[in-house]
Amino acid sequence: MVSFPDAVKMFFARYVDFQGRSMRSEYWWVYLFNMIIVAIWAILFFVLGGINMRTEEVSPLGFILIALIVIYGLAIVIPSIALFVRRLHDINQTGWIYLGLVVASVIPVIGFIASIAMIVIACIPGTKGPNKYGPDPLNPGAGAADTFV
Repeated sequence: MVSFPDAVKMFFARYVDFQGRSMRSEYWWVYLFNMIIVAIWAILFFVLGGINMRTEEVSPLGFILIALIVIYGLAIVIPSIALFVRRLHDINQTGWIYLGLVVASVIPVIGFIASIAMIVIACIPGTKGPNKYGPDPLNPGAGAADTFV
């Protein structure tokens, strides 16, 4: 299992790494980290007067805060996709499934089912031992002797 700070470090260090495997704890710690970022942003937005609640107009500071969260959102798109692909690899599935789920998500009813499928995939334990995508991240030394068999 990976710790919260290590998961966040790996998320940004493996920015465009679509190879290998990522365990559930890594995925969910990063998910929590991103939710904390959004929560902090929302609190700052409302506390610092990003929007006038009477007139519902966005202030200049509000536009800056919106721009910052949009930039952050764009910055984490690729590493988020890479992390989910590595999560798929951990359960011994191809990363192309992610593309299918994204395409399915634009179809109204099927999109809801695709969203549930993504949550389920993120919760499935990884295959024990090495698989075709790499060694077991929970026990990297397991099965090393039979790698070339």
